[in-house]
Amino acid sequence: MPSPTRTPSFDVVMLGGDVGVYGMARAFHEEFGVRSTVISRQPTGPVVDSAIIDNVFLGSEATADDHIDELLRRGRARTGTVPVLLLANTDGWSRTFAERRAELDEHYRLSLVDTATLDRIADKGRFDAVCREVGVPTPLTHIQDFSRAGEPGWAPEPLPSGITFPVVAKAAASSAYDPLEYPGKKKVDFVETQDELDELWRRLRAAGFRDRFIVQELVPGDDTWMRSVTAYRDQFGAVTMMCTAHVLLEEHHPLALGNPCAMITTPFPEITEHARHLLDHLGYQGFANFDVKVDPRDGTPRFLEVNPRIGRNNYYVTASGVNVARFVVADVIENRPTDPVTSSREIVYSLLPKALLLRYVTDPALKKHVKAVARRAYVNPLLYGVEGLRRRRYVALSKANHVAKFLKYYPRPTASGF
Repeated sequence: MPSPTRTPSFDVVMLGGDVGVYGMARAFHEEFGVRSTVISRQPTGPVVDSAIIDNVFLGSEATADDHIDELLRRGRARTGTVPVLLLANTDGWSRTFAERRAELDEHYRLSLVDTATLDRIADKGRFDAVCREVGVPTPLTHIQDFSRAGEPGWAPEPLPSGITFPVVAKAAASSAYDPLEYPGKKKVDFVETQDELDELWRRLRAAGFRDRFIVQELVPGDDTWMRSVTAYRDQFGAVTMMCTAHVLLEEHHPLALGNPCAMITTPFPEITEHARHLLDHLGYQGFANFDVKVDPRDGTPRFLEVNPRIGRNNYYVTASGVNVARFVVADVIENRPTDPVTSSREIVYSLLPKALLLRYVTDPALKKHVKAVARRAYVNPLLYGVEGLRRRRYVALSKANHVAKFLKYYPRPTASGF
């Protein structure tokens, strides 16, 4: 375990309970020796029984308002002057924090985008428009509006001639889609024919979906053509942290499709500059995580979306030698500018057993490179030396569950990743 850089002069509170929250808690513990308080509905594997987290469980029925009420109650009950950093790692919490910032600012230090910027980027269709404003390449995109789908005679619009099957379809805004329930629901739909698309439209309409859905051209290539970018832009207008990673394998469970579960950190200067340009254009503040796919037809990196948060797999940045906690602490706790850093150290970040990962990396040159880097640094964010036996058992069980899920939902690698 790395030695903390200095005596901590702040506390950390986070909402959530996924591997991304644990990755942030680990970063703060490694860099500053800080224990994080994590507030969530109920125990989840990534955060329960952790030696670096004080868990607060509100119950399975707790609402967003219940979480905010708990934050405000804790804020009012505090004594002393030590500042408290408040973080979360979902689009929904980013929106809630922005909407209720006036209340939260009385007790917490936050670094996040405002609601106007969220409106421009949280919707994948509007993000596509922002990219086009500044010349950042994206896939061809069609937006299907369901806002009037409850009216008699409504019919979906046909795809423009430039988009041909197969296509990828997904909700423009996850906040409108996540609560929806219908048979065959997926996070992302791979649609091969017009009949399949018509059936998806019927299901969405019948389920009461009344927001926007996007259809994009399928950029060829399997998971290994994906790239991840994690950045931080501070209150002084500087992108102080940037790290890029070459995705090796994504989740293939229908409700988690597209979440990376293994990556190798690799510099991609062109992608980095596009991301920096977007953040500056937006006047962004806080952490951001971009999903990018390189088009094997011409090598163009096509930006798919930006998440207004640090991202589920943020520990790949810290493991590469650029601890994410340093930048937000310098910005909103110490209120000072810091020199920009772009990570260049290669590590393999993975939630999977190494043998399972290598089974899905089919390109011989890439597999050879992954093996070489893995011999030096193969990092699972949940495997932290300060944790006890229960945690090590959980990580072993988690790996076994990944094997079972891949055998069920993605038993062998395909050229498209679907």
